[in-house]
Amino acid sequence: MLIGAHVREDDPVVSAAERGADIIQMFLSDPQGWKKPPSHPQAQELRDSDVTVVVHSPYVVNLASLNNRIRIPSRKIVVQHAEVAAEVGAIGLVVHGGHVTQGEDDAKGFDNWRKFVERQQAEGGFAVPIFIENTAGGENAMARSFEQLARLWDAVGEFGVGFCLDTCHAFAAGLELVDVVERAKAITGRIDLVHLNDSRDEFGSTRDRHANIGKGTISPDELAAVCAAAGAPVVVETPAEGQAADIAFLRERLA
Repeated sequence: MLIGAHVREDDPVVSAAERGADIIQMFLSDPQGWKKPPSHPQAQELRDSDVTVVVHSPYVVNLASLNNRIRIPSRKIVVQHAEVAAEVGAIGLVVHGGHVTQGEDDAKGFDNWRKFVERQQAEGGFAVPIFIENTAGGENAMARSFEQLARLWDAVGEFGVGFCLDTCHAFAAGLELVDVVERAKAITGRIDLVHLNDSRDEFGSTRDRHANIGKGTISPDELAAVCAAAGAPVVVETPAEGQAADIAFLRERLA
């Protein structure tokens, strides 16, 4: 099983070595910005290395939005990030499920996702697979509850999108980790990546605040069990100073 961490994008090869990571996740541009990502200066080195790479899209992306000024740039930037992700040899691009705003019809949000992936497939597909990530809060989210995730997969499942399971997000959303893998797989048919994060907040808080393993409110045993059940590559998005210890803990428990 590949185990690694989200690292700084300026020197990901060194960051991977420092943490003992088999897999790294990285941004390709400002996670709060809309600019097209540039080619990465270590693209060739990353492709030639033994480290597996996954890319995370900017946080501003919201493909479900009913606001044209958000949804249309979101579509463009996801396609652009997928293209540059392919340049670094990434196995996929993580994209948050997104949301509609209060008072809006959430059915239109699910349909916006369908329209996006359907159109892109008709134009030849994405340069790398898209992994939709579950989210922690928002009554009008597309991927917070199992019910919402099922509605999203009804809209996009036929187009071969992947799924990224975040443990902190699931815990914050009030999803019991004891059966989260089984229930998520029953809906999506797959788990392509696990974001393995402890939570600084209590169960059902809706707050997305990560902690290193054993430093938050989720049992380390539960976190290790999620990884074992998922059988997918694992990336910790925990505070950098504790990532090497988090990776070592998971390797020991999953050996």
